Amino acid sequence: MIPESDNPREACGVFGVYAPGEDVARLTFYGLYALQHRGQESAGIASSNGIDPFRLRTGMGLVSQVFDEEDLAYLRSPAIGQPPSHVAIGHTRYSTAGGSLACNAQPLLVHDRETGGEIALAHNGNITNADILREDLEAQGIRFESSADSEIIAHLLAIAPAGTWEEKFHYVIRRVEGAYSLVIMTRDTLFAVRDPLGVRPLCIGRMDAGWVVASESCALEHLGVALDREVSPGEVIQIDAAGMRSFQPVAPLAKRAACTFEFSYFARPDSRFMGQLIYPVREAMGAQLAREFPVDADIVIGVPDSATPAAIGYAREAGIPYREGLVKNRYVGRTFIQPDQRIREAGVSLKFNALGDVLRGKRVVLVDDSIVRGTTTPRVVGLIRRAGAAEVHMRITTPPIVSPCFFGVDMATKDELISANMTTDEIREFIGADSLGFISLDGFVASTQQTENELCNACFTGRYPINVQPQMDAFEAPRRDAVLAAAESLNRAGRP
Repeated sequence: MIPESDNPREACGVFGVYAPGEDVARLTFYGLYALQHRGQESAGIASSNGIDPFRLRTGMGLVSQVFDEEDLAYLRSPAIGQPPSHVAIGHTRYSTAGGSLACNAQPLLVHDRETGGEIALAHNGNITNADILREDLEAQGIRFESSADSEIIAHLLAIAPAGTWEEKFHYVIRRVEGAYSLVIMTRDTLFAVRDPLGVRPLCIGRMDAGWVVASESCALEHLGVALDREVSPGEVIQIDAAGMRSFQPVAPLAKRAACTFEFSYFARPDSRFMGQLIYPVREAMGAQLAREFPVDADIVIGVPDSATPAAIGYAREAGIPYREGLVKNRYVGRTFIQPDQRIREAGVSLKFNALGDVLRGKRVVLVDDSIVRGTTTPRVVGLIRRAGAAEVHMRITTPPIVSPCFFGVDMATKDELISANMTTDEIREFIGADSLGFISLDGFVASTQQTENELCNACFTGRYPINVQPQMDAFEAPRRDAVLAAAESLNRAGRP
């Protein structure tokens, strides 16, 4: 595999639209296009005209690779002489639970036991009690078509006891633990659901003919749809021919646990999250870093694109010129073409190119959003040094990552997290920087303009908003077993 960024990776983006008279399939395509940064492994759209069976198209790859005009025509017009689709949901995925397989591409379809109709679901997040729920559902004779935890939620909704939608969602939300922002479609209804902790983002916008929901507000703005508000933690929004209504199936929690990486990395800088535009939040993180870790330097540069606003904020606060010292090849994504040795050795230079005329002889402050495993950062620092930089001072807009995530972020095991196993000075030496500074947790939280009680900072503190010890044991056990097996093998061979 061509080396990828060492950044944490998100689960996915979700999008839904209820708009009679509109081309809902095309709107969903462009909504997913705006959410492509949240997942690049697979994409899918499901649509309904309220009469015919759902139409579904999913595939592996980018949104632009999965769909063409023929697909959109199929999704738009279910059958000759029948009305066009008026409700659709879409999904773009990066796998965290379940593998990167075609069967796990979403939306997922299941059959509702009560009505005999279909339910389509797209999910952003991770279910922490998925194994227990799956075993229970399989014991009831339910057959799974995927290995994704998202299918568990769909089946729970499908078997929920007969009653109102409030009662059905009460049944589901009481059983599901973890992080989930959902868009769900029945034959003539769109639902938007956010977990009671509010870990993953979800927002809603109003258009003339209906409503749109999306993981991020930038997807609404691309379509000219005004942001109405964010979906509240634990809220279910129901949209149908009667309009939009909202209900809370379970009592609201006193604590919130919004993922802080939405602020520092995941969300696009033109999106709003928890009432804040992301761009100035990242500028504030950079300014805070300049106050906490000042250094004599000639220029400040950022690792594009997520760290660019923070680099600008650092430069402004420190009174040091901001320059673009790294150019990003934005067309390098995931690839399954095996690189030859020359390309493998090139490593990070496939994605970034250093501007020698800008960097040569300069004392450089290099701002990035995180160091996870530490696999990419040494290559970036080395690239800047080879371009002629006299000094490289690394500044990171998140605190050290010392614990894995169980809420939908691919963050590696604790054994693989460099900050869990090295001191800051050891990391500095490992990455080849002249100095290294991680923003403090207090400084990071203050930059978001939230309180610590509203955020999930578990990857920085090891304090999770819910009990995840069973997941931690299961997550770490394979690695421990591998280490013990290797040690036993060496012992049998008489080696230390």
